[in-house]
Amino acid sequence: MFKYGIDNLTVNKVISIAVGKTKTILSSEAIEKINKCRQKVELITSSNRAVYGINTGFGPLCDVKISAAETSKLQRNLLITHAVGVGEPIKKDLSKIMMICKVHALCQGFSGIRLSIIKRLLYFIENDIIPVVPEQGSVGASGDLAPLSHLFLPLIGEGEIWDADNIISANKVLEKHKLEAIKLQAKEGLALINGTQFMLAHAIKGLKKMNYLLDLADLAGAMSIEGYKGSESPFKEELHKLRPFKGNLKVAERMRMLFKDSENITSHIDCERVQDPYSMRCIPQVHGASRNAYYHLKEMAEIEMNSVTDNPIILSETEAISGGNFHGQPIAMALDYGALATSELGNISDRRCYLLIEGKYGLPRLLTESGGINSGFMIPQYTTAALVTENKSLCFPPSADSVPTSLGQEDHVSMGSISGRKFNQILGNIEKILAIELMYAAQALEFRRPKKFSTLIEENFRIIRNKVDKLEEDRILKDDINNMINLVKNEKFIVN
Repeated sequence: MFKYGIDNLTVNKVISIAVGKTKTILSSEAIEKINKCRQKVELITSSNRAVYGINTGFGPLCDVKISAAETSKLQRNLLITHAVGVGEPIKKDLSKIMMICKVHALCQGFSGIRLSIIKRLLYFIENDIIPVVPEQGSVGASGDLAPLSHLFLPLIGEGEIWDADNIISANKVLEKHKLEAIKLQAKEGLALINGTQFMLAHAIKGLKKMNYLLDLADLAGAMSIEGYKGSESPFKEELHKLRPFKGNLKVAERMRMLFKDSENITSHIDCERVQDPYSMRCIPQVHGASRNAYYHLKEMAEIEMNSVTDNPIILSETEAISGGNFHGQPIAMALDYGALATSELGNISDRRCYLLIEGKYGLPRLLTESGGINSGFMIPQYTTAALVTENKSLCFPPSADSVPTSLGQEDHVSMGSISGRKFNQILGNIEKILAIELMYAAQALEFRRPKKFSTLIEENFRIIRNKVDKLEEDRILKDDINNMINLVKNEKFIVN
């Protein structure tokens, strides 16, 4: 059971809540914090003091005082005017993760929103009432204003909701559930749409996938080394203790585990080959560097998901600070780092694919014994090469760019929403690249029989062969590749 506003979220907890495995409650402690903060907002509203976003306009209109009578209209206008997103809708799970993270932030008791609104959001989450959110339009500095506006329009009876794979108006869904549209009060619109939950949701979803793909890249590398008859000596613990980066140590340990009790590896311990190409012997250094980036992004995301990122922050009846907790730069830069790190997994995987078709060390050229009339595995490496270059083009860091908005009031922005989207695009391409490498590696292993491989590699070899047969002569490989990609996407490989 997870207590909003009290317990700490993690990547795994958010995912578990989103898929319904972990139940949640709004604890009495959180309710007390929410109500106390709301009382502070109401005291500020009743005073004559100008406080940004409570009784003033927004952005460059922060110097315009708003009367108490106009406060509700101001908050409604905020939502409807900022809902200017374009492009395809994001996936439903991302919208749900956004809501989960926003509720947790609001429950910290510094945002000044009414308890009734938080309860409505919890009802949406628990009943899979998922708003439609366009993927483009956030610059990631006053938070993710456009996507969060779309996310919360249904609270006021506007916007759209997913109905299975169809899109219907929010009003119809509210009527179906016998819910009244909410009339926003002071500070509430701003509390809802200020925040980093769009880029954070992309980080969370990407981190879950990246964690598996890091393990899968190690497996693919180990299977390729087995097929290439490479050496296990570059993975010795003594070597990596001399340069003890956390990710490197972890990958070297995993490689030793993946080769444990392999007859094939031990059969050429004393062979004449001095060293393997970098894409094989430097796996701990390259995959390890990507793991280090994963650790960094995970740390930043888990700080962010337990933080308050709207504006202004209500500290007391007399102090509401208009600061910059909504600025996405900490997450944006980490997402860009994660994108680069993920891209490198594909870069080195493509190189291993190339090595396997060169025709060295007992492997036939193009991994086919009938070369000439048959092209064997020549062409799938074209696909990995294309995907690798696509990933390189996606590695430009959006966080390095900034375009002033809001008449210069928001003059430096993070572009973190773009960083999050590109990070997940690259991850999708890595799934395809590793799928092809695993298909290559399985074919290479066929030429190392009757030697046996480690238990883990034998098990994964069988998983592949259940979906993709050994290539004896040329056939259409599209279905084989798609079967491999589906195995990766559905996390069917045994990586630990």
